[in-house]
Amino acid sequence: MDTPASSDREGISRIERLCIERGLKMTGQRRLIARVLSESADHPDVEELYRRAHERDAHISIATVYRTVRLLEEKGILERHDFGGGRARYEPTEHGPHHHLIDVDTGKVIEFADDRHEVLAREIAARLGFELVDHRLELFGRRFPEPRPEAAPAARRAPRPRHGRDEA
Repeated sequence: MDTPASSDREGISRIERLCIERGLKMTGQRRLIARVLSESADHPDVEELYRRAHERDAHISIATVYRTVRLLEEKGILERHDFGGGRARYEPTEHGPHHHLIDVDTGKVIEFADDRHEVLAREIAARLGFELVDHRLELFGRRFPEPRPEAAPAARRAPRPRHGRDEA
């Protein structure tokens, strides 16, 4: 799995490089959006991407961010995900094979890869008569509650003597 990198040896971001390779004209604002995306360790939605870009350039508009994201998606540079919550989130397509576990309470996305899953996916496809050419897995879950510290045991009392008839 790739890790976010702000730039390569030539001083351009990974997404800028992909844009150039695919023939996109790189304006200053597109470069900024590409850099912000390349530096993102999460899966930002357009609003978050705009917020991050706007911190660096107050002249960038949300419309520019929307247009650029749509263009990068059309060119196969960004992949769109629907992790719930009513907003599309994005990540670079050149991110390596991985899957997502989405925390339904916080919206946090955890990426993972597991060779056992890959083998199982191929086996299932083969059993059903298919050669697996691609797949994606998105798991939605809720964290287990944190274990509570054990309550201090109630003070143990000595058993009370039974009061009854005295035997003589």
